Amino acid sequence: MTLIDELIALLGPERVRHHPLDLLVFSKDAGVTTGDVVAAVLPETAQEVAAVVRIARRYETPIVPRGAGTGLAGGAVPVSPGLLVVLTRLNEIHDVDEVGLTAWVGPGLINLDLSERLEPLGLHFAPDPSSQQACTIGGNVGTNAGGPHCLADGTTVAHIYAAEMVTATGEMVTVGSEAPDQPGLDLRAVVVGSEGTLGIVTRVLVRLTQNAPDVATLLIGFPTIEAAAAAVSGVIASGLIPAALEIMDQPMVKAVENFVHAGYPTAAGAVLLAEVTGTADTVASGVDVIRSVSETNDAIEIRVATDADERALLWKGRKGAFGAVAQAAPDYYLHDTVVPRTALVEVMTKIYEIGDRYELQMLNVFHAGDGNLHPLVAFDAKEPGMLDRVQEAATEMVRVSIDAGGSLSGEHGIGLEKRGLMNLVFSDIDLDAQARVREAFDDAGMMNPHKVLPEGSRCFDAKGVRL
Repeated sequence: MTLIDELIALLGPERVRHHPLDLLVFSKDAGVTTGDVVAAVLPETAQEVAAVVRIARRYETPIVPRGAGTGLAGGAVPVSPGLLVVLTRLNEIHDVDEVGLTAWVGPGLINLDLSERLEPLGLHFAPDPSSQQACTIGGNVGTNAGGPHCLADGTTVAHIYAAEMVTATGEMVTVGSEAPDQPGLDLRAVVVGSEGTLGIVTRVLVRLTQNAPDVATLLIGFPTIEAAAAAVSGVIASGLIPAALEIMDQPMVKAVENFVHAGYPTAAGAVLLAEVTGTADTVASGVDVIRSVSETNDAIEIRVATDADERALLWKGRKGAFGAVAQAAPDYYLHDTVVPRTALVEVMTKIYEIGDRYELQMLNVFHAGDGNLHPLVAFDAKEPGMLDRVQEAATEMVRVSIDAGGSLSGEHGIGLEKRGLMNLVFSDIDLDAQARVREAFDDAGMMNPHKVLPEGSRCFDAKGVRL
């Protein structure tokens, strides 16, 4: 029997996709990199996942876990011929604890579906990536995803108590527990953000957040992106930590408004979308602070959403930003570096300069409150040499962010896109330590190989001697 034969015997032909057209569809995520897929399997239980891993191990076939394919860093793209384990059918909510504010859910559950199904209970899952209508909880766990509302609430790792996972040997283990302060090694935090390199997550214990009693969403137009960034710094300096502080530059505002028709001020040089949650008094006070700081920084328009429908429309614009870019060009490329808030204007100025020098169409949207940038280049990959030019410019943008004291990624992960840049942030000793952790989970190197860590990261032997 062959690998495909054994997988079909286990799952049936409908759940083992190996037709050339299927392989083409599964060969990439939402990024620009294409990989080599042997087959894509769609298990429906954790036990099936474990059986698939044991079969693949016998055939020495690398395994790449995949959710909805919304990743932007090539994390779900096989580098060498590999087996995709697609987890979208493990999408149940297994148990909800309304007292303990937790729920066990499948990794294939859509992020937004979880919060919508919890709405009658007055609860939600706080991490809200812009792709939350499509991305999965498992994908969020893999990249430690963030989102506009993670300024106050924190990224995914702050909302995961435990994860059930299948190891590289096909065993099922659980890291973390229902107790938020479990003694011993915090393997939960090691697994969250590991991008499928340590095992395949098959169930997740998420922390639930109570819906706020009141909320206000503000749309504020500024003459320049510098003024908008200064307002963000002013709001934080006041002591207020809003639920969200999002900035879009004028090219992005125009694209979004043409796409969503939310009433964004297209004449503004930049738009700030801010949200405050809490009690009615807290929200009113927060709105006053944001309004005052914005006026001090030359705001040309301040609008407070009047009801839930208007709030939803304003957020639809922000969360539809990447889709709106399709009006400008058929392809886009972006990074998600993080810089200190105090360096926002400096770094954005340099990013615009890089775009101009490479003659690229730039649109920018970013989580301004925590300095998470999303410089986006709209382009046509069919134009000869264009992708190479875009990638060269993007690398320069990352270097500018690192030089300003920033980091490689805030929520998209490292994947393939940034593994060659890891040494900008981490020393040889750092990379070796990360490689050792990886080996402790997967000594055969089967789980999502060639991702995150650059070649040669394992540079010391057990006695500390350089290899």
